[in-house]
Amino acid sequence: MGHDLYLANNIKRLKEVANYQPDTFKAFSQFDQQVFKEGKLTNKLKELIAIACAHITGCPYCIEGHVTKAKKLEISFDEIAEAIHVATALKAGAAMAHGLNALNAYTSEGEAQSLYHSSYGKRFKELANSNPNSFLAFHSYDQNALKAGLLTKREKELIAIACAHITGCPYCIEAHVSNAKKENITFEEISESIFVAVALNAGAALAHSVNALNAFDHEYPK
Repeated sequence: MGHDLYLANNIKRLKEVANYQPDTFKAFSQFDQQVFKEGKLTNKLKELIAIACAHITGCPYCIEGHVTKAKKLEISFDEIAEAIHVATALKAGAAMAHGLNALNAYTSEGEAQSLYHSSYGKRFKELANSNPNSFLAFHSYDQNALKAGLLTKREKELIAIACAHITGCPYCIEAHVSNAKKENITFEEISESIFVAVALNAGAALAHSVNALNAFDHEYPK
């Protein structure tokens, strides 16, 4: 018989994990609290960014925790769904953008001097031509996910920038920071969104320490 690896109440064991590294845990907790203080960005937007990021890190504890906080802030599920679609578009977009690297690797006769260069974006037409129906379908989805709805274009670009820092796609960062500047978004606002991404990426690793504790305590058959 197997055993559950994810239960909602597993997260309660985080207090036990904290006891093993109290100073480090306290430092992370203080960092996390600072990140989620209202600043240039509202608490509402920070929670939407967090939810989007959590869908990229794939942390069910983070999704549970931040959706619960979102409900307390009276954020509708329709707004949450829009944030999730931005995350989906960015995660898919990162894979799509790295198709440029695949194209470069396939067509290069020698070792490339630069693995990431802004000029490589010009090769998207070649990538599109290799599978036009799929490319056009993705492009349509991406456009719809990023257009203004219940969330504004500004809000969606800030969510996108945070997501791009978790996927680690330099093409996406370049594109969405450029879009943000067109929306008159300041770098102070951008930096707050980035730090939410940092907190969520780190928080996902920390949250999964309860799984490590459960695994350590589990009696495995010899």
